[in-house]
Amino acid sequence: MAMRAVAAAPRGLRRLFSSFTFTPPSSAATTAPPPAEPSTNLFVSGLNKRTTSEGLRESFSKFGEVVYARVVTDRVSGYSKGFGFVRYATLEQAAEGIKGMDGKFLDGWVIFAEYARPRTPPA
Repeated sequence: MAMRAVAAAPRGLRRLFSSFTFTPPSSAATTAPPPAEPSTNLFVSGLNKRTTSEGLRESFSKFGEVVYARVVTDRVSGYSKGFGFVRYATLEQAAEGIKGMDGKFLDGWVIFAEYARPRTPPA
């Protein structure tokens, strides 16, 4: 349809349309951040709003000794904000936790586990 409009357009507009080229944004601007450094602290996202810290600990304890597990909750409702943190005793256990739980179901939702990134200070 656009080509018909170009063909029917006056000569000057045809020249304008024919010289127009689309260049997608550079790949550098759309690349994902580099993966986080391996650590014992995991970031878990995609949690159901009814998931609790105890449920998170129980699910991840199959893969090693969980030192700390916390679901971040809304202050008003008390429901999960959809993410949380799990800390293991060793790096090997943390790697097993990621391998065992990333992309798996927890409370009916697919969750994602990855190494936690350190917080960046506010600007």
